[in-house]
Amino acid sequence: MSSAPQLNKPEAVIFDMDGTLFQTESLLLPAYHKMFDILREEGLYTGPTPPEERILGSLGMLLEQIWKNVMPEADEAVHRRADELLLQLEIEGLEAGGTMLYPKVVETLTALKERGVRLFVASNGLKDYIQSIVVVHKMHDLFDGLYSAGGQGTATKVELLSILLKDHGITEAWMVGDRSSDVEAGKGNGQTVIGCAYAGFGRQDELKGSDVIISSFEELLDLYDNSK
Repeated sequence: MSSAPQLNKPEAVIFDMDGTLFQTESLLLPAYHKMFDILREEGLYTGPTPPEERILGSLGMLLEQIWKNVMPEADEAVHRRADELLLQLEIEGLEAGGTMLYPKVVETLTALKERGVRLFVASNGLKDYIQSIVVVHKMHDLFDGLYSAGGQGTATKVELLSILLKDHGITEAWMVGDRSSDVEAGKGNGQTVIGCAYAGFGRQDELKGSDVIISSFEELLDLYDNSK
């Protein structure tokens, strides 16, 4: 953990999903390869599957931007079909089992909830995808709300977090995430940002501007207990 300033105790802690709570690659990469097999079968894509680094490096972005990075040469219709296929394959993968949360996620969330903290998810992912992860990994009783760009129709995570804060009357929150969009969302709404450096998807400077950077999820509990 980076040297921590004295943080204010939050009313709520708001989490990104991919690369923060959920080990995305345990689900995404098999679905990614199957998706391109189907796109080729349907005659919508030719050539080899783009490198995995393209999709992993795009995590945290809106789907529209992800496909522009992964297959910029493909047209809008192919990108929308990719949306449908990836969601379908990821939900099938979740239901089949074998996906993973990061270590101590459930235990840490449970301990925070027991301390009276309200817990939320704010993700750029699709609504059904976020809900499926929460249900499959038995976290539905821990969260007060699940907010997604797909569900709220927002164009930025700054906007998504703003809606969440207003909906629940929250003035003091921690935004916890692994991407620059999480830092921007927290800071854009005047909140504390906890950067998560354990996923390894982002660039070196991805978490620049975070108030604290943690290297394991369970460090959140000490941060909370030592806040004022």
